[in-house]
Amino acid sequence: MLHVFRSALVAVAAIALFQFSGLAMAQSPVKQIKLTEKHIEGFISAQKDMAAAAEKVQASPPTCDKVDPAIEGVAKKHGFASFCEYDDVAANISMVMAGIDPQSKQFTEPRAAIKKEIDEVTADKSIPEKEKKQMLEELNEAMRSAQPIENASNIDLVKKYWDKIDAVLQ
Repeated sequence: MLHVFRSALVAVAAIALFQFSGLAMAQSPVKQIKLTEKHIEGFISAQKDMAAAAEKVQASPPTCDKVDPAIEGVAKKHGFASFCEYDDVAANISMVMAGIDPQSKQFTEPRAAIKKEIDEVTADKSIPEKEKKQMLEELNEAMRSAQPIENASNIDLVKKYWDKIDAVLQ
């Protein structure tokens, strides 16, 4: 089961790379919204341009209060009203993807999935103690900020687009 944990971490890390306000997300609850196919398709289509804009800007991560015009422009080009809307969509996609097993595509609520991973890491004797301690610290931090998914329809939408989302985040 450790492979599931690592796969989930890779998916979350990949989204975090493209989600500029990941630090802010970890510190405050995610503004949960009901995703639409337009949101998901816009997010997918924006990734290449967003990565290029972020590379050019190389400033501190944008926030809704302070965003580079190039990044705001990319968000609008891909159908978002603003970077803030894009960021909310990215955060909601991230929340759902973190709960989906990459192999089975089965969804587990974030807290339950994290609890299961904590139990598996704790029981795994093959993980070196230093690595195990770090993994457990990260999992416990994730547990503190985990929220239940408020919009169940988001789960089905993210599952429907899983392969496309995963492909653009590679």
